[in-house]
Amino acid sequence: MIRVRRSAVIDAPIDRVWAVLRDFNSHSAWHPAVGESRIERGESADQVGCVRNFFLKDGNHIREQLLALSDRDHISTYCILDATLPMRNYVATVHLKRVTDGDRTFWHWESTFDVPKGREREFAELVGSGIYEGGFAGLRSYLNGGTRTASVSTVEAQGVVATAFGGPEVLQFRRVDDPRPKPGEVRIRQTAVGVNYIDVYIRKGLYRMIEPPAPIGMEAAGVVVESNSNRFRPGDRVAYACMPPGAYVTMRTLSAEQLVLLPDYISDETAAAVMLKGMTAEYLLHRTHRVRPGDVVLVHAAAGGVGLLLCQWAKALGARVIGTVSSETKAELARANGCDFPIVTRNYVFAQKLKELTAGRGADVIYDGLGREAAKENLEALALRGHWASYGQASGAHDSFPDLTAKSGTLSRPVLFHYTAEHLQEMAGNVFDALRRGVIRVDVRHRYPLAAAADAHRDLESRRTSGQVVLLPG
Repeated sequence: MIRVRRSAVIDAPIDRVWAVLRDFNSHSAWHPAVGESRIERGESADQVGCVRNFFLKDGNHIREQLLALSDRDHISTYCILDATLPMRNYVATVHLKRVTDGDRTFWHWESTFDVPKGREREFAELVGSGIYEGGFAGLRSYLNGGTRTASVSTVEAQGVVATAFGGPEVLQFRRVDDPRPKPGEVRIRQTAVGVNYIDVYIRKGLYRMIEPPAPIGMEAAGVVVESNSNRFRPGDRVAYACMPPGAYVTMRTLSAEQLVLLPDYISDETAAAVMLKGMTAEYLLHRTHRVRPGDVVLVHAAAGGVGLLLCQWAKALGARVIGTVSSETKAELARANGCDFPIVTRNYVFAQKLKELTAGRGADVIYDGLGREAAKENLEALALRGHWASYGQASGAHDSFPDLTAKSGTLSRPVLFHYTAEHLQEMAGNVFDALRRGVIRVDVRHRYPLAAAADAHRDLESRRTSGQVVLLPG
């Protein structure tokens, strides 16, 4: 058996390199030896078990199968199923590691295989030099050049500023600063901005994350116009959901570490609508409380931006989903998005109905973005050993939390940015993958010009919105 190993350092961040290599069908775009390629049966190019069917430029034909893929460890393993080349039992592994010096990537490529006796040196050279070393050079060239636009125009820097803490009337549209990027930063022309309830909390001063006058907003999508980081190039489509506030602007400069590269199948509007809310759903369902088949899940504000995603994703995980909504119209929307039993209530009374629906069991997990007014009912609705995840406070901040001893319950106060501080790329990747597979869907139901952000806030607070809300810079 022949074993071939090659390694190289790629002058690009590991997230950027992995974004290319995890796509099992990407090599036709960057490998100089690879010609026409397709994934069979229309399967996703990152689905374990998928088969890529391709030709080398020398005319040889190969079918390879993806055996394993780890976004956490940056490892991909695959094998040859059929080939016109006399190679048998071929299994290869690609493994990336972060190089902290200069934010580069160490790439190790290794394979084992059998060939006819006497041709070992020939095929060791073919794989080691022609495939692996050629691939290193091809990816370097691809990342340095690529197909994206090299020059992107800027626009006048304007934004929505909270002139004081208070109601929607404190939001004013005016000129804002537009700093050039420092080392490690990227300047973005924003194309879509997400609206979230945390923006309301910040505007009111409940979360003292700004000192007026200052722009607000936590998420947006756009295109890089200037980069002082090797993570991104001008023309890259990017998105973010991060602190500090300041997303309600046309132009913004941010640390490159806070940005994610958008795949082609995610539109700017979708990204702006789903980054914060989608990653919130991701950590609540997979990290704060891992939902399992058969769990009873209570989702408050089930027709809201986060609520709809929680319902969809929890249902896909096999949960029994119960939600609270404020109208019959919203009940229909929640039901169409995976909520098995929407409870209509405008006065935060729901525990008795939930118990009836669960034969007295209650909810194994409550995803609570309501806050103070729902606290008593949440305790009543909680199942024995249930988990109450209080991630928002739309009805007001909690004065105190009730004693959960009677239910042996657990209470958590999770914050998105404590999760994204270490797992941003992984979490965003999981959200994008869920969108691609249809596990979650984004329905941007409300669009406002950026200058009309105050109207968006009024509608959000008065419960006149459902689903995702975005601002469009124009």
